[in-house]
Amino acid sequence: MLTKILFRLLLPILCFVLVACGVSPNAVQAESRLFLPLSLEFLDSYALPKQSVQDLPVGGISDLTYDRQRDIYYVVTDDRRSPRFYTMRLSIADGEKGIGITKVEVMAMTRLKTSEGETYGRQLLDPEGIALSPRQTLFISSEGVLSTQSPPLIAEFAPQTGRELEQLPVPRRFLPQADPLQGIRDNFGFEALTIAATSTLADDPFRLFTAPESVLAQDFDPDNPPQEIPLRWLHYVINSVGPPVLVSENLYPLAPAPTGTLLHGLSAMVALPREGYFLTLERTFGLTGFQGKIFQTVNANATDTSRIASFQPGTDTINPMRKQLLLDLGDLGIELDNLEGLTLGPRLPDGSGSLIAISDDNFSADQTTQILLFRLRGV
Repeated sequence: MLTKILFRLLLPILCFVLVACGVSPNAVQAESRLFLPLSLEFLDSYALPKQSVQDLPVGGISDLTYDRQRDIYYVVTDDRRSPRFYTMRLSIADGEKGIGITKVEVMAMTRLKTSEGETYGRQLLDPEGIALSPRQTLFISSEGVLSTQSPPLIAEFAPQTGRELEQLPVPRRFLPQADPLQGIRDNFGFEALTIAATSTLADDPFRLFTAPESVLAQDFDPDNPPQEIPLRWLHYVINSVGPPVLVSENLYPLAPAPTGTLLHGLSAMVALPREGYFLTLERTFGLTGFQGKIFQTVNANATDTSRIASFQPGTDTINPMRKQLLLDLGDLGIELDNLEGLTLGPRLPDGSGSLIAISDDNFSADQTTQILLFRLRGV
C-alpha cells in the first residue's frame, strides 16, 4: 500500500521532469510497448579445438544457422582462398554446473561452387552471413573482394553440393565505384544476413534481410561524421513463382564506436519469430580487445530509404529502425573473441529458448573459435 501511495505522489514529478526534458510520458509508454520483453542469460562458453577437415583448417567462422529438423548447424567460413561451409552438431546438456555445451562435432565440409558447378576460385568470395531457408537451401552473403573486382553477392546454395542456385539482385548503390565514389568499402560489405519465415512449407514465400558491416562510401563524410553511423538494411521477399524481389531498404543506426576502436560494425542479425523483430550483434575491436553488444531491433514505421541517394546531407527527416540494448557482452566476465555469428538454437533441457553466438578466429593460433550459449526468454 505504501509503495502505491509513493508512486502516486511521485508520478506528477516524474511527468514534469520528462516534459521538461522534451520527452512526453506517452512517448515513453509507446517506446516500452514497441519492444518485446526479452531477456538473455549467459549459460556457457566453449572453445572449439583446432582441427582440419579435408586438409583445410576449421576456422574463420563468420556465421551459423540452425537446422531444427535435423538438429545440426551450417557454419560458414570467410576464407577467401577456399570459400566453404561446415556442418556441425552441438551437444547441450544439463550437468552439475547447469546447462552447457558438452561437445561440438564438425561433421562435414562443403566447398561453395558456381552455378556451373565449378569450385569458387581464390579471392572471388568472402562469405560472411548464412541462413537456412524453409525450402532447405542455404542463403549466403559475400562482402565481395575489391582487389579482384568481385562484387558483393547474396546467393542461394544447395546444402548437399554447395552449388549456387540463384543470385539476389543487389542495388547499384552497393556496388563499388570510384567516380563518383560509392558502394561498399573493402571488408565492410554484406556481413549480416537472416531469414524470417512464417511457414515451413517449401513453396510458401519468406523474407530475407541483410546489411553491410559498415556505411557505404557515399553515405559517410569523414570530416563530419554523424553520431550514429547509418547503414542500409535490405528487405527481400523470396517465393517459388517468380524471381526474388527487393521490397524495401531501411536505415539501421550503428552505435557510435567506443574510444580507441580499430574495427566496429554490424556483424550478425537473426530474425525472431515475431514478424518485424530481430536481434543484432555489433562487434568492436580496439585497444582493450574484442567487445560486443546484442540489441533487440524493430523495423516498424522505419522510412524506406531506397530512393535516398546519399545520407551525407543528414538523416534528421528519416525514421530509422529502432533498437534497444539487450546485453552488453562485456558484462559477462569472460574474455571475448571476435564474435561474428548469431542463430536461434534448440529448446534447452528446461524448455526455454536458446541463442548461440560464434567467433571468427582469423585462422590465428592466438585466437579461438568461441561458442557462447544463452537462454533466451520472451520470444
